[in-house]
Amino acid sequence: MTCKFCKRFGAVAAQKKYATVDQVKAAILEQLDDDMNGREHRLLGSILYDKGWITEGQIEAVLLEVRKAGG
Repeated sequence: MTCKFCKRFGAVAAQKKYATVDQVKAAILEQLDDDMNGREHRLLGSILYDKGWITEGQIEAVLLEVRKAGG
């Protein structure tokens, strides 16, 4: 399903205050760096979790909301 304004993982995590906007930006940059340098692609939630910035329960809550919104 495509939609113009689907909620994305990082936006929801920041809106719920599970991670700061700066933490989400850092995770996105790390994800991009991995991709550009041929390293294995990692999901944003995994990066945030690996850094200790978000919990497994928070990841599940974010994913639930993203799916509910059609993202």
